[in-house]
Amino acid sequence: MKNINDFIKMKKNDDPIVMLTAYDYISAKFCEENSVDMILVGDSLGMVVYGEKSTLGVTVDDIIRHCKAVRNGAPETFIIADMPYMSYHLDINTTKQNASRMILEGKADCVKLEGGSDSRIEAIKAIIDCEIPVIGHLGLTPQSIVKFGGFKVQGKMQKQKEEILQQALAVEKAGAFMLVLECIPEELGLSISKELHIPTVGIGAGRYTDGQVLVWHDMLGLSTQNTKFSKVWDNASIAINSSVKGFVSDIRSKQFPEIDHVYYPIEERK
Repeated sequence: MKNINDFIKMKKNDDPIVMLTAYDYISAKFCEENSVDMILVGDSLGMVVYGEKSTLGVTVDDIIRHCKAVRNGAPETFIIADMPYMSYHLDINTTKQNASRMILEGKADCVKLEGGSDSRIEAIKAIIDCEIPVIGHLGLTPQSIVKFGGFKVQGKMQKQKEEILQQALAVEKAGAFMLVLECIPEELGLSISKELHIPTVGIGAGRYTDGQVLVWHDMLGLSTQNTKFSKVWDNASIAINSSVKGFVSDIRSKQFPEIDHVYYPIEERK
């Protein structure tokens, strides 16, 4: 399993970091078998697994449950537990308790939280004080979509660019070992990646971050949302639809089950 020092070395050596989301045993198993560096158990599961319109309804218990399944499928891969909405917003003690549960119960290797405000910086420091590694997340932070007015590119205006850069520096100074950058202009992704000593991982942040992450369902063409930054390598929805269609057809035409699928078939007892 790669560790924090390995990821720092990857940045120094210009060796791209591969991160992918996963939410269950089988998707995690595929990630590990294909040498994905890091698996993110993201609060995006609220949308792609549970069909919600945002990530805001995901709970700490949800993340822990899915982390445990992912760990079973990927015992030798670095796993990140996303801290969901309101799990680190109330007070420092609650933040520490929630982060520690994700490590102890969910068997994750680190946690990720969104934002770079003063209170978020204090949360990062508090979690690190519990000896728990932290990844930051700036740009389009999905837990802030009500404030943003939807899923919109951030950092287009100069003032906002400067704010995101300053927050990135503060996140690094607070002790985070990595930073996810989401839906920002490529130039800003490059500037931040050059400025920071810690690795950056982009999702819609251009070609020059230190790594890339995508959502499992987006990569496989299983998502109902189309995003500019996503790419589908093999459209699994086509194969799945074909299989389900064949299943329905074979049962309705009484072609399944066949004799090979039956225990002690009647024909063999005559």
